Amino acid sequence: MTRSTPSAKSPPNPPDSTQAPAHYEAAMEELECLVAQMESGDLPLDQLLSQYQRGAHLLQFCRDKLQAVEDQMKVLDGGVLKPWKTP
Repeated sequence: MTRSTPSAKSPPNPPDSTQAPAHYEAAMEELECLVAQMESGDLPLDQLLSQYQRGAHLLQFCRDKLQAVEDQMKVLDGGVLKPWKTP
């Protein structure tokens, strides 16, 4: 009886492509890992497609979070988004 071991290239239980990450930073970290895996050229075509779909979902999640922060800043600044000034 042969026993297969999980590949080091992909997580043992990859998240569902529609599962939302816990927070923005987690999404960015996962997205960076996905990009590295895809760029390596070592993924079979079916995994490449599922990784691409997950990446698209993560990208939309990040864009939505950034838009929400921008909208909150507009409210705080009286409806006008002002340039960021460093002290």
